[in-house]
Amino acid sequence: MDPAASGTLTAESFSLIALFLRADWVVKAVMIGLGLASLFSWAVIIDKLLRFSALNRHADRFEDQVSSGRSLEEIANEAGERPRHALPRMLQAALREWREARTKGLSSDTQAGFLIQRIDRVQDAIIAREASRVEEGLPLLAIVATASPFIGLFGTVWGIMGAFQAIAIQQNTNLTVVAPAIAEALFATAIGLAAAIPAYIAYNKFSSDAARYSGRLEGFADDLATAIQRRLSDRT
Repeated sequence: MDPAASGTLTAESFSLIALFLRADWVVKAVMIGLGLASLFSWAVIIDKLLRFSALNRHADRFEDQVSSGRSLEEIANEAGERPRHALPRMLQAALREWREARTKGLSSDTQAGFLIQRIDRVQDAIIAREASRVEEGLPLLAIVATASPFIGLFGTVWGIMGAFQAIAIQQNTNLTVVAPAIAEALFATAIGLAAAIPAYIAYNKFSSDAARYSGRLEGFADDLATAIQRRLSDRT
């Protein structure tokens, strides 16, 4: 029996489970949708935390290897034929262009300039693909962060409409009539905010992390171009 109808309200009447079970199908649908959105956003958050941590650890190790004084060819060979991470792929691409150009001959400054341009284009393509990969999931966080409060507000408005309907039908403004429906309505808003706030914070953090990682790749590409230019100058 509905506790509001019987006139007996207890603390258990306002538990989260009771509020959900007592809500009508529209408010329930809003709550379930917001709960799923929050679940998906947390899956993205955990994935991004682990992924950026792994990417930065590997980048630190690889940059230490490159700056250790060992030959770039040796480091590239140790990375294997198909490295998973972007930095060794960038190194292998630059060395591949260097070897092809050296095989064909670098008899003029123009050819050397074309080599640097080709290397820059290859590096830019790798950086663009890697940036796209690390930004996967961020649009979902943006959608959850912006849409969840409004969806929760819709559930609240619908629930308050139900409260006014109960007042009109029962012709009773007693809190036992109004309070449960209002609590259910506000619960929808609370779920919307609970879904939106972590998604908003995570979106801003991971957007900054992605931008910093892309900047790190661009800096590494500049270092590779400088190393190739140094080799070209040593040949002249």
